[in-house]
Amino acid sequence: MERLQYILNHIEDVSSIAYDHARAAFSALAIPSGSLGRLEELAMVYAAAKGGVNHKIKHKKVFTLAGDHGVAEEGVSAFPQQVTMQMVKNFLEGGAAVNVLARHIGAKVIVVDCGVAADVTTLMPSNQCGNQALKIKKVGLGTKNMAVGPAMSRSEAIQSIEAGIEALEEELQDGLDIVGTGDMGIANTTPSSAILAVLGGVYVDTATGRGTGLNEESLQNKIRVIKKAIEVNKPNPHDPIDVLAKVGGYEIGGIAGLCLGAARHRIPVVLDGFISTAGAMIANALEPRVNRYLIASHVSAEKGHKLMLKHLGKSPLLDLNMRLGEGTGALLGISLVEAAVKLLHEMATFHDAGVSKPCQA
Repeated sequence: MERLQYILNHIEDVSSIAYDHARAAFSALAIPSGSLGRLEELAMVYAAAKGGVNHKIKHKKVFTLAGDHGVAEEGVSAFPQQVTMQMVKNFLEGGAAVNVLARHIGAKVIVVDCGVAADVTTLMPSNQCGNQALKIKKVGLGTKNMAVGPAMSRSEAIQSIEAGIEALEEELQDGLDIVGTGDMGIANTTPSSAILAVLGGVYVDTATGRGTGLNEESLQNKIRVIKKAIEVNKPNPHDPIDVLAKVGGYEIGGIAGLCLGAARHRIPVVLDGFISTAGAMIANALEPRVNRYLIASHVSAEKGHKLMLKHLGKSPLLDLNMRLGEGTGALLGISLVEAAVKLLHEMATFHDAGVSKPCQA
């Protein structure tokens, strides 16, 4: 808890001065005022987070945090639990969607084992494989079944958050200008829906979607399981660590820590979809100043995601009907932020281009 408390105590507000400087810089560029729309906003948000307008984006990394869930025993997913381990192997071999998009934008994929129910170290001879890296931050071999008791202990919840902080800080030495969040964990839309219901104050039926493609009967079972978990555990909506411990997941805690650690070091965070935003909700509840470091990449096809974004006051950049996770949406969002920052730094001003300024009304 000491490390987490230190991070919470040292998260600063973003710089409104840098935001205004970026806005003024755009007004001098040889374009009609506001004509680049939300790209201008992204560059301003990036400058505010970094504390100045001269920061560029060179080092891009997406963190795909993985963990298993005991609640999978309740039949809440269309896939068996071993798929978590199998997909981690795919990430490390560079064959997943997140790897393709990372190569597309020149980003690195950091796979973090927060709680896979298997020995992930057997997948690779070393921690490096091309443009992928593996970090072992295992809190446990999957959470317990939240339908019959707490998913984890309070100390494990804190450990999972600190695992995300550690993963982030280990990457600082190699350079880190912007972070994307991602996830992997069979059944993890179930704890994410529970977190939304508790912290967002919405009905479980409204917060719960089909995840990996459940039919109607399985969806209703999933809703019953989440309601039971909340009834059995009675998570305290005013205590985000209690919520994480009782109905959360190790990788969700890791994502929360990633958001907090990035904010501590003034690094903008581009969120992926439903599970990533559940982690962001935990982080935001722990320290609201983290919110202005967060950028919503897209709105997921998972129906509760819109409610999460509304809760955080975020407007997504894209709506592509995606619901894969892994960090795929975050990488697309990073590409837009990078484009926005390049426009700010590389476009000519009216003066430099010899273009007449607009006539004043």
